[in-house]
Amino acid sequence: MVDLSGNGAVSPGHTRHGQGSGNTGKKTSKKSRTKRGKRGRKRRNKKNIRNNKTPPPYFPPEAEEGNIEYKLKLVNPTQYRFEHLATQLKWRLQEGRGEAVYQIGVEDNGLLVGLSEADMRASLKTLKRMAEKVGADITLLREREVDYDLDRNTRKIAEVLVRKVPDDQQFLDLRVAVLGNVDSGKSTLLGVLTQGELDNGRGRARLNLFRHLHEIQTGRTSSISFEILGFNSKGEVVNYSESRTAEQICESSSKMITFIDLAGHHKYLKTTIFGLTSYCPDFAMLVVSANTGIAGTTREHLGLAMALKVPIFIVVSKVDLCSRGTVERTVRQLERLLKQPGCNKIPLMVSGADDAVTAAQQFTQSECITPIFTLSSVSGESLELLKVFLNILPPLSNSKEQEELMQQLTEFQVDEIYSVPDVGTVVGGTLYSGVCREGERLVVGPTDEGRFLRLKVGSIQRNRSACRVLRAGQAATLALGSFDRSLLRKGMVMVSPKMNPTICCQFEAAIVLLFHAKTFRRGSQVTVHVGNVRQTATVECLHGKVGLEVIYRDHVSKEGVTKGIGHVTRLLPPSQNHDQNQNHDQNQQEH
Repeated sequence: MVDLSGNGAVSPGHTRHGQGSGNTGKKTSKKSRTKRGKRGRKRRNKKNIRNNKTPPPYFPPEAEEGNIEYKLKLVNPTQYRFEHLATQLKWRLQEGRGEAVYQIGVEDNGLLVGLSEADMRASLKTLKRMAEKVGADITLLREREVDYDLDRNTRKIAEVLVRKVPDDQQFLDLRVAVLGNVDSGKSTLLGVLTQGELDNGRGRARLNLFRHLHEIQTGRTSSISFEILGFNSKGEVVNYSESRTAEQICESSSKMITFIDLAGHHKYLKTTIFGLTSYCPDFAMLVVSANTGIAGTTREHLGLAMALKVPIFIVVSKVDLCSRGTVERTVRQLERLLKQPGCNKIPLMVSGADDAVTAAQQFTQSECITPIFTLSSVSGESLELLKVFLNILPPLSNSKEQEELMQQLTEFQVDEIYSVPDVGTVVGGTLYSGVCREGERLVVGPTDEGRFLRLKVGSIQRNRSACRVLRAGQAATLALGSFDRSLLRKGMVMVSPKMNPTICCQFEAAIVLLFHAKTFRRGSQVTVHVGNVRQTATVECLHGKVGLEVIYRDHVSKEGVTKGIGHVTRLLPPSQNHDQNQNHDQNQQEH
């Protein structure tokens, strides 16, 4: 029998059974030790509750890389020591792309020692001086009691966020895709976060987010829109309140959250898939209405985010419309769904500021953690907890990975195309690799004939404000001047001429079919989403993996009910693909 209690102790019934044997003394001693251990654990648990979730006595040992630094204390350092500490802080900020977290009162091996009140004040003062020297600000995230010293004085550890003051448009930018069923309150929540005003219960907050008249009339998003929420170096929210413009928000922010508002209705599913595959979100926020629970496209959106390996957190909205029991029932539904074998997630309920800080840190360290928030866009209940979470949320990639991407040749994916008066043709998208500067010469394609055309980048804008240099991973719009717009289409790439790009119409992919109502066979036509490319393709062969050939772009394929997901394993030259098809036909004739 497997012991599921976790402590290895036998049940009380078994202990009583064995008391008449010759080993009574030993078993009684073991039993008494077990009782004493349980009493000790109970006392410690009570003490933990009194101390407001006192942390374990140690953290993991300090890592040499990354943006987290442990310091036992920073009391009156010499000038030489101070210069060394400032250099160390600069390194940690670089590792965190402008953000670092300092744990004060913690040894390098992770032991939580704690500091007295006087030493903690002196250490925070020194840290503030260090931050000022490197052009940053500090924000105290939380203080926690760890134990008492010999004189029964409280000892504390402090968690401090250090963030660079913005300079030259180089703020930290995180993209968050907003998913969820229709009418779950996605656009309303974004309106409240970005406009700084609560909703009136009838959707007033979402009106500024809609792009089309029918969206305003129905209250339903059918296209992809972008909204920004900034945080300054002190962790304060910077949004459109106080009549700020987008340019002012960018200038004042050290960290920018770009929300990608996606459609919730099932008939706009291909638009939602395009948003997830094309804009490469760092995180996904799944919004679930408290009064309807898991309904409509909720499961499908969750499955898409997980299949694309996008870390996801959940917001239960509209808690003002229903009773506490209904909210708890919706949360239990979500917890059961997340714990299922297909998900294997660990739900983490966020009910206080301390939980929000913990959730933000554990969310990026473990793929299993899924934070859950319960809030209202009308009453504002728990809205601040979501802001704390977004403020502290660290980037997924470190500075080393960013540098490696920037060393590669330039590749810009074209997602949107505009014509702007007095500017000319403008393209919007994401820089996947390299660095792009004003005046840079690139090639764009492929055209209908499979060619790549030369062009010159004019001005660059990020979040509607001018920018001189675009770095890998950043989204922006590029002005192309008089370049003919009719030669461009979504899904094209702008790359460095040194790349010598070529096109390929056949490829091999490993695919998992999630659902299919009809036979999936050779000759079937499917709509393929690869990055920002959405194209009709024909199944050419099935042999463990699927061989696909892209059809000429003007072919139309009716949206089917077959859903599959996978990855491209190999690009096939036309001659090789033709040989494989011939071999496949011969095998079929033989059998």
